[in-house]
Amino acid sequence: MTSADYSARHLSVLEGLEAVRKRPGMYIGSTDSRGLMHCLWEIIDNSVDEALGGHGNEISVVLHKDESVTVRDRARGIPVDIEPKTGLSGVEVVFTKLHAGGKFGSGSYAASGGLHGVGASVVNALSERLDVEVDRDGKVWAMSFHRGEPGVFDDRGGEPTPDAPFTPFVAGSELRVVGKVGKNVTGTRIRYWADRQIFTKGASFQTDELLDRVRQTAFLVPNLRLDITDERPAEPTRETFHFEGGIGEFVDHLATDAPLTDTWRMTGSGTFTETVPVLQDNGHMIPTELTRECDVDIALRWGTGYDTVFKSFVNIISTPKGGTHQAGFEQGMLKFLRAEAEKNSRRLKLGNDKLEKDDILAGLTAVLTVRLPEPQFEGQTKEILGTPAVRNIVSQVISKAMADKFASSKRDDKAQSALVLDKIVSEMKSRISARAHKETQRRKNALESSSLPAKLVDCRSNDVANSELFIVEGDSALGTAKLARDSEYQALLPIRGKILNVQKASVSDMLSNAECASIIQVIGAGSGRSFDLESARYGKVIIMSDADVDGAHIRTLLLTLFFRYMPEMIRDGRVYAAVPPLHRVVVMNPGSKPNETIYTYSEAELMGVLASLKKSGKKYQDPIQRYKGLGEMDADQLATTTMDRRHRTLRRVNEGDAEMATKVFELLMGNDVAPRKEFIIAGDGLNHDRIDV
Repeated sequence: MTSADYSARHLSVLEGLEAVRKRPGMYIGSTDSRGLMHCLWEIIDNSVDEALGGHGNEISVVLHKDESVTVRDRARGIPVDIEPKTGLSGVEVVFTKLHAGGKFGSGSYAASGGLHGVGASVVNALSERLDVEVDRDGKVWAMSFHRGEPGVFDDRGGEPTPDAPFTPFVAGSELRVVGKVGKNVTGTRIRYWADRQIFTKGASFQTDELLDRVRQTAFLVPNLRLDITDERPAEPTRETFHFEGGIGEFVDHLATDAPLTDTWRMTGSGTFTETVPVLQDNGHMIPTELTRECDVDIALRWGTGYDTVFKSFVNIISTPKGGTHQAGFEQGMLKFLRAEAEKNSRRLKLGNDKLEKDDILAGLTAVLTVRLPEPQFEGQTKEILGTPAVRNIVSQVISKAMADKFASSKRDDKAQSALVLDKIVSEMKSRISARAHKETQRRKNALESSSLPAKLVDCRSNDVANSELFIVEGDSALGTAKLARDSEYQALLPIRGKILNVQKASVSDMLSNAECASIIQVIGAGSGRSFDLESARYGKVIIMSDADVDGAHIRTLLLTLFFRYMPEMIRDGRVYAAVPPLHRVVVMNPGSKPNETIYTYSEAELMGVLASLKKSGKKYQDPIQRYKGLGEMDADQLATTTMDRRHRTLRRVNEGDAEMATKVFELLMGNDVAPRKEFIIAGDGLNHDRIDV
């Protein structure tokens, strides 16, 4: 039974954690699967920080069938002695007090991913149940928590479950001794059940994301072994990651093209001073000037391709949105290569043009890691490094290392340095030529014609937010759609069949394709780098294709065009797919009562409707009308089902994860056929009944 008492002790424990439960997004970003994964990273990163400090080299993660997760390490173990300021055990302080722990200005960690000291306590606050066991001093110490409050679960000898009766501590907490271990055996085991009151219904641990992050960690911390076990599938899976080559091996793993250079490894360090408030024994925070050291480790290589793969880390915490360290890398690299290109300007035929950042990043695969105490991040999700002094340190390290590489007398270094300069200058010239061509085309188009394509059936309204552009498949569908639309705010643009696959084609091929050019011209916001969302002529772009395989293919080709050349339209939620019905069921009513029409959108829905009609004794016209295309509908039917805002269904297209979306489009629509074939063969449920023939 849960105790009815509510003492000052409960209040002191929950005063901070209650804020976490009320505003979880401040601490973990969101309450969907991303937030759930962020909680898991907080626990794993604590163990990784121990490994970084030289304590323990094994971490295991188990995803249990009941959606709980266990993280185990063989590090020093969380302190179990009493913390003098609070009078609580170290375990309780770590899991119930915000801004407390070994990384919060205590000097236990030279460099760690922990910044605010809130990771473990936040996970605890957002867990229905959390059990922690610590091996230390020859004993196994244990404590349990329910939504952040310490107490005891009565499992009655069975498997631990968050539904077990819970009794909170009232007078004082007890860190129980539940077993013995050898004197030299230390470590921590944490098992927790995420609170379903906090996280959305569909939130779950993403195995692929977990494996990618763990593989990345194994690259960043050489000789660390990480075991991942997933017990949720019918056949449990287990993967182990252990690399000795560090980030040089990581770059080779990330690279997608053939190498132009070897993988270059560059290291260095620098010091800086910063004034930070330090907690004194008397409880006062005193501003103190401290000297910090920042270690920089970089691995990079140029390849024959043009895509850039850049990963940056601070104390092995990924910073996908960059920060001062990434800015320093780009600044130092650009400054050095500009100077080097000017030295060789005669050989390279450089002229007065200057290299830009995009020129040097083309074909570059790089991993940048910096290690420093108490880094300043922007927000608890730690996606952007904010420590200002790191920029100059990284810039100096990369400039010096590149200078040494380019001044080397080794034959390989000389040859590869020359290849790099040739590549980036070639990229610069291509960029300048493309810009000149684009400006010429713009002037030419402006002089020749400023009118929109003749086949566009425009709307009367100039209100962008309220207007809609329907891209329709074929002239037959256009004829029906003209009669079905609301001409005040709905515009129509027909396309002939399947447009160009722009993932495979060059920019010039795309611009010379009549259908692609028409779509870009009608939307009126440009394309690629020159795209300006504010100039778009329509608030919604709705792809209206037939409900068959060809229609799905056309929709995919159109989405590829938007994703490749107008991605801001997708990110802003302006691209939609219409959902036309597949079947029309006419229910015959007796007497003079008019017949009723029911539209269904899948075979399963149709079967359900027919079964319901039979059960209620109602008759329907047979055969059922099956729409093979939009042109088979009359205007009233198309308006009612697909175009009228009051009745229609639209599917909004969104990007979600930009990196994953890029990979999927490259897999499905790119030049490389073999991976696509494997993907199709591996797909479940491919049978003849599902193919529309």
